[in-house]
Amino acid sequence: MHLLALGLNHNSAPIKVRERAAVAAEHLNDALRDIADSHAVSEATILSTCNRTEVYCRQEDADPEGVVRWLCDYHRLTARDVAPYLYQHPDESAVRHVFRVAAGLDSMVLGEPQILGQMKDAFSTAHKLGTTGKILNRLFQQTFTVAKRIRTDTAIGASAVSVAYAAVNLAKQIFTSLGDQTVLMIGAGETIELTARHLHNQGLRHLIVANRTVERARQVADSFSGEAISLAELPSRLHEADILIASTASTLPILGKGAVEQALRQRKHRPMFMVDLAVPRDIEEQVAELDDVYLYTVDDLREVVEENMESRRAAADEAEKIIDLQTAGFMRWLKSLDAVPTILDLRAQIEQITQAELERAQRRLRAGDDPEQVLQLLAHCISQKLSHAPSDQLHKADSDSELIEAARRLFKLDSDR
Repeated sequence: MHLLALGLNHNSAPIKVRERAAVAAEHLNDALRDIADSHAVSEATILSTCNRTEVYCRQEDADPEGVVRWLCDYHRLTARDVAPYLYQHPDESAVRHVFRVAAGLDSMVLGEPQILGQMKDAFSTAHKLGTTGKILNRLFQQTFTVAKRIRTDTAIGASAVSVAYAAVNLAKQIFTSLGDQTVLMIGAGETIELTARHLHNQGLRHLIVANRTVERARQVADSFSGEAISLAELPSRLHEADILIASTASTLPILGKGAVEQALRQRKHRPMFMVDLAVPRDIEEQVAELDDVYLYTVDDLREVVEENMESRRAAADEAEKIIDLQTAGFMRWLKSLDAVPTILDLRAQIEQITQAELERAQRRLRAGDDPEQVLQLLAHCISQKLSHAPSDQLHKADSDSELIEAARRLFKLDSDR
């Protein structure tokens, strides 16, 4: 039985590779069924966000190449496409990695809280689909407990730093006052909602939220006195945006170069600031080639996120100590499972011996034998039969001091004799 965490993230792979390996939310069930059918794993959970795609799995045999083959086959990639960017964490390293990811220690923005919710959703999907079992269920239950403890016991989340915050902070560096700008947000998920909250705190007054489902867009917009529109209305409203922030789960770009060119003409070439927080990207790469457009992707936010991070780096050291202790505890539990078949066999053997001797004693009692003698014989026969096998093996051990010492520990014998 082996654990494996395998994948790629913002540190190991550029956005062009990450978007090819991403699993959209609407395809997650299909991907989980596919990896389960591939027989590469016994249990599996897949986490796919804008910054990472990772497979957490249990395998009967340590075979990371089986998971790599599945990843390539599912996304129609070659090993050459992804091999330079993949990382593998086996067994204890896998446990530590999962804990670190959930706590935000492996995120682009150290300690960002969104990843924990994303991991909970990923596990919930896998659990409902039946691709997790005893091992991953226990691992993720402990993962969520560890992440909560780190949030409670350290200052890892003390400062308002996230990808959303980084996007707003970058906008503040470009515009003197965000309150005078019109912001158009494409999408209505957690990242968009968080970004809108940061913008609102900076005095934003003009907000438009565009989403495939207008009702969901309205829920976000109403919280910040904004306007909700459908994606179909986007081309006719695009020119109003001084700032555009996109984060959807679309597998194809939503905003193309042609639409932006048209908007710029309507704006008489007043600049537009755009941030694409989605992977795969919501805004065509060629949009960055246009004059008067300042387009940033999640990879461009690296310098911004370095601000306001010192307290989190100190807290990360404390978090790592918690993770080391919790990893050791989980591995002790995992290794204890190796003894379970032996324990069950031992208990079955004891039960068999006890039951056989009990039935023999009951026959003697029914035949009229003295009860006290029957009980004494019962106790003697049980003790003799239970001690026979270990005694025989110890006699044969000769000078095998390790076996003898193990027997003394196993049966808690006085070490002074």
